[in-house]
Amino acid sequence: MKTKLLGWVCCWLGWTALADAAPVKLEWTVEGVKREALVAWPAKATGAAPLVFVFHGHGGSMQQASRSQPVHELWPEAIVVYPQGLPTPGPLTDPEGKKAGWQLARGGQGDRDLAFFDAMLARLKQERPVDARRIYATGHSNGGGFTYLLWSARREVFAAFAPSAAVSGREATNLRPAPVFHVAGEKDELVKFAWQERMLEAVRRTNQCEAKGTKAADGTVTYASKVGAPLVTYIHSGTHRYPPEATKLIVAFFKAQVRG
Repeated sequence: MKTKLLGWVCCWLGWTALADAAPVKLEWTVEGVKREALVAWPAKATGAAPLVFVFHGHGGSMQQASRSQPVHELWPEAIVVYPQGLPTPGPLTDPEGKKAGWQLARGGQGDRDLAFFDAMLARLKQERPVDARRIYATGHSNGGGFTYLLWSARREVFAAFAPSAAVSGREATNLRPAPVFHVAGEKDELVKFAWQERMLEAVRRTNQCEAKGTKAADGTVTYASKVGAPLVTYIHSGTHRYPPEATKLIVAFFKAQVRG
């Protein structure tokens, strides 16, 4: 009987931990507009936690991002946030702005998404202890473009960035050295691979990286930096679609980066 009871207790504790780690929806009102995000809190309290923001692509959703880029499953000790975008014009696929997305430059959409990020960060710091040295952003496509914008506009907050299938546009001139992990598909039909190659060259210059990288067995290439801001790339043979294996690589990269 004691063995069965112990088993039930262990199962209950396991379910409780999993339930705490599952993303839950939080809401904000930012400049009079309702905003929301899914937030996965660490299953176990171990002091100040890393914080990761994961931004969906244009036409995506916070639910879709939590499934396709499940950072919370691979890094259960971190607070992981999957924000929801608002209807936003997409120059490549949605000029009328019927689908959800993110601003791509400072001043775009009245800076509503930068204001949303600031509001999220402030509340999360109030809710749980956050390790200010370990805050990260990643995103795919339009979400990757917003990740580049956060690098430009909020560099002092972050330890590292991981955009996927994205470029920075005019914000590239405002970048300061920071560790970056970039995912790109050689057959990307939307954000052309040639565009991303030019972006990567700009990142190498900004981060004062070596021209030649070192390839690892997992397919990543690391460009060492003179100023402690390495560029790591994962170039796959696919299209614009996010490669599932990239999330594990991004999490490993983030774990190795600490601001300051």
